[in-house]
Amino acid sequence: MKLTNRNIHRDIAYFYIGLILAFSFSGIILNHRQDWYPMDYSYDSRSVKIDLPQDAKLLNTADYIKTAAEDWGITEEYDGHRIRNEQLRVFFKDNIILDIDTRTGAGILEYKRKVPLLGHTMFLHKSTNNFWIWYSDIFGIAMLVIAITGMLITKGKNSFKKRGWKLALAGLLFPLLFLILFA
Repeated sequence: MKLTNRNIHRDIAYFYIGLILAFSFSGIILNHRQDWYPMDYSYDSRSVKIDLPQDAKLLNTADYIKTAAEDWGITEEYDGHRIRNEQLRVFFKDNIILDIDTRTGAGILEYKRKVPLLGHTMFLHKSTNNFWIWYSDIFGIAMLVIAITGMLITKGKNSFKKRGWKLALAGLLFPLLFLILFA
């Protein structure tokens, strides 16, 4: 096989097609996670009412929440918590989430499962496993090679030199404008 820009571009794209598709879908979904988050779904839930502590600051301490969870009837292992907009969200192992209104003590306990396929591709996007980080870095380099060889494939009136640079410049303007205006 002859080593050409076209062959390099094609073969790397073939090799990474699965990851390109997975990252594309999960990236789109992560961009809209406030509206729709299919990484997991609730398969069971129940309303709960807890007695709030006299000192509201206790709600933001792991020790208090771990102890209180037993009183709330939750036996799963504590995994973390946060308070946002007067909502306490407590995370437990095995994908169990408790949401409590910090003003009233009313809330909901949800048992969740990962959505098949979509939830797993999102896990790839968010993973911090060392092997996966290295593999993703190699993928990033491969994407650079695909972009560069793609620019060099076509000759003539549709080449990068004649027309492609204009499209590439237009494509670069959007992220630059976003960074300038919103970052």
